[in-house]
Amino acid sequence: QVQLVESGGGLVQAGGSLRLSCAASGRTFGSYTMSWFRQAPGKERDFVSAAISGSGGRTYYSDYADSVKGRFTISRDNAKNTVDLQMNSLKPEDTAVYYCAAGRPYSGGNYLGHRYDRYDYWGQGTQVTVSS
Repeated sequence: QVQLVESGGGLVQAGGSLRLSCAASGRTFGSYTMSWFRQAPGKERDFVSAAISGSGGRTYYSDYADSVKGRFTISRDNAKNTVDLQMNSLKPEDTAVYYCAAGRPYSGGNYLGHRYDRYDYWGQGTQVTVSS
């Protein structure tokens, strides 16, 4: 049974930092894109960051939403089947439930990693609240 389990959410003041972790089990995700999305109340689920598997699954490429570039850093460890999201300089608008996702978000060779409907596996989410 495939599972993605997030951890590390919490309450932090604006300007602070949090580190989210996602542990995957049930299969090997080396060739999958591992991503983070977030969803604020009343809003759609938005792309945050992706760690895109490179050739042979030994390397990865990072992709970020414009709103988090320069503040968030994604990393993955294929040996451990984990993906982390280091979040610095947090802002109140970063408040949301953060979800880990895994999939192969391609169609006809086009990368569709920002679309939440292109992912096969999801975690249960972890709440991040940034106070002003």
